[in-house]
Amino acid sequence: MPKKTPASVKPVVRVLPLLGVSHLDRPFDYLITEDDSEAAQPGVRVRIRFNGRLVDALLLQRLSESDFDGKLAFIDRVISPFQVYPPQLASLVDALADRYGGNRSDIIRFAIPPRHAKAEEADLQTPFEELGEISEPDLSSWSAYQFGESFVDFVLDGHTARAAWQVAPGDDWAAAIAALGTKVALGGRGVLVVVPDQSDVDVVEAAFRHYVSAKQVTVLNVSQGPQARYRRYLSVLVGQSRIVIGTKSAAFAPVNDLGLMVIFNDGDDNLVERSAPYVHSREVLTTRSVKEGASMLIVGHSRTAETQLLVSSGWAHDLVAAESTLRTRMPAMIAVGPYGLNFSRSLASGTTSFDGRAYQAVKSSLDRGAPVLVQSPRKGYVPTLACAQCFTRARCRHCNGPLSLPHAHEQAATPSCAWCGKLETRFKCTECGSNRLRAVVMGSERTAEELGRVFPNTRIIVSGGNKVIDEIPHAPALVVATPGAEPRVTRSMGASTSDEADTTPAFGAALLLGAGALLNRQDLRAGEDAMAKWLAAATMVAPAAHGGAVVIAANPGVPVIDAFLGWDVVGFAQMELTARREVRFPPAVHMAAIDGADAALDDFLSVAKLPEHAEILGPVPLPDHLSLPGEYDTKRFGPPQRLLIRTPLGPRSELGKALRAANSNRSARKDDLPLRIQVDPINIG
Repeated sequence: MPKKTPASVKPVVRVLPLLGVSHLDRPFDYLITEDDSEAAQPGVRVRIRFNGRLVDALLLQRLSESDFDGKLAFIDRVISPFQVYPPQLASLVDALADRYGGNRSDIIRFAIPPRHAKAEEADLQTPFEELGEISEPDLSSWSAYQFGESFVDFVLDGHTARAAWQVAPGDDWAAAIAALGTKVALGGRGVLVVVPDQSDVDVVEAAFRHYVSAKQVTVLNVSQGPQARYRRYLSVLVGQSRIVIGTKSAAFAPVNDLGLMVIFNDGDDNLVERSAPYVHSREVLTTRSVKEGASMLIVGHSRTAETQLLVSSGWAHDLVAAESTLRTRMPAMIAVGPYGLNFSRSLASGTTSFDGRAYQAVKSSLDRGAPVLVQSPRKGYVPTLACAQCFTRARCRHCNGPLSLPHAHEQAATPSCAWCGKLETRFKCTECGSNRLRAVVMGSERTAEELGRVFPNTRIIVSGGNKVIDEIPHAPALVVATPGAEPRVTRSMGASTSDEADTTPAFGAALLLGAGALLNRQDLRAGEDAMAKWLAAATMVAPAAHGGAVVIAANPGVPVIDAFLGWDVVGFAQMELTARREVRFPPAVHMAAIDGADAALDDFLSVAKLPEHAEILGPVPLPDHLSLPGEYDTKRFGPPQRLLIRTPLGPRSELGKALRAANSNRSARKDDLPLRIQVDPINIG
């Protein structure tokens, strides 16, 4: 083999091996040959020999000399000339690794798609303007919001503006974003829209297609094949794509000259990466906004405490509809008490209880030819059973799992265990000895069954679980849907567009069931999540002026219920933030959840140099619904534990850096006990 000669100019390259090992998550110096010198530019993928094996790495920097005293090895080769890790992405990944106490290689894994050689042969030279016709967008909808026109002007003038946009009832948020985004793209700057799931991607893409061609909208999501995903990433990288839409991984898309970033429904846990270091897309975009000077919109019908903190601190401002606009667009809001919509609670001799106001709202909608939305918090038939006499939760005799009725006609509707699947043919309450059962929470199937008895000869549609209906016609029907599975209402075939009610098709009424089931969850965000689910359904209902009504089975007087009935989204978010401050929970503080065996937690704390005012809570047993990553032997290491570390608000990376350093120390000592680190997790308990 001929001897390799270093390049004549800057022969040293600093690279980041993609190893996924904490103590090796740092740059290493190598040499390059003259043959590789032209292609070896910062940001390209290279192959290096590390610890005796070939591994992928990213080239970070070219240097004239190294500060390493030993002999440097040559890189094996440059994999591709495309600079897939540009400086702005490298800076973003560094910041997020410090913020979340994680490894850069783990973040890079879902930020940059795997290389596909065939994709690099695609046409990446045709300019954005030549990919299709562009229509002049209509920005008039922004005038309905206080300071809406000013925000639009500020963005289009190239300034950095940040806002929390509370979408008014019934407003088409995707159409407004598409209009503004198209105008930004026409001005030569980039647009990035991040949404929780594919159905939202489809809605936003369709909205942009009113103004631009299909080739001018780039969709990025994990469901795409390797070639398609990498080709689209390269299209964004070289500046061919200016409008990018996608799910959480799209938050890292290297859009050139970012002018506007949008995130929709930031409280949705689909926006949190499922693997370490559990990065939230909102944090990715807020970090990019600061680093790249891009305007940002946090969009939603509801609002998280995190978003409210950004507004309260002055980092972003409110973008809300005027009170008069809000009242004009709202449906009538009615609370009927928790038993006003009580569908056959007793399985032995139950009756269907239906409040008169709720019945009238449903009947009026059906009589007008409009569908009715019924939001059921649980799928299945009867997912939760209890003793009919003392209300004790019904448990399996074999494994102590919860008893339920998963389907109406399965095994003659015999209760079964949700954990082990065994049938319970002779139930007897362990507390009072009763053999009668009652439903605690009705599933969507049982709800549909009971509604069919109350409104015979009415079409019943069930959406949820494995069968989600995307859209329904504007025609009489009862639509029973779980949260997030509500279908859109489309114009009926042959309907006259001169009919005002049919011009903007919507549900004529909505029934929101199981408020207690949503609010009584043992979760810090129970109220916030419930509000988000209710508002998402209520905004699909026609205004009160057109007969629209929302009926919730809950008592007024409860703060979250009163805020919902008054559509006081900002007030509720401020109330949530105040409550978090009182109990010192995120986002009022920085908090990390550390999960692992007792020995691993003790060892971790012994080497961690935590910030000065850090407070340690626990450890306590890990919640039953959580498990540690990797293989974990409970008999050997004991039950997994969780401890919480919280610090006052301050530099966002201070706690993360301390955790990252401790984990690197642990990794260097080859401590292989499972340990999970989550900074400011979306769910704490």
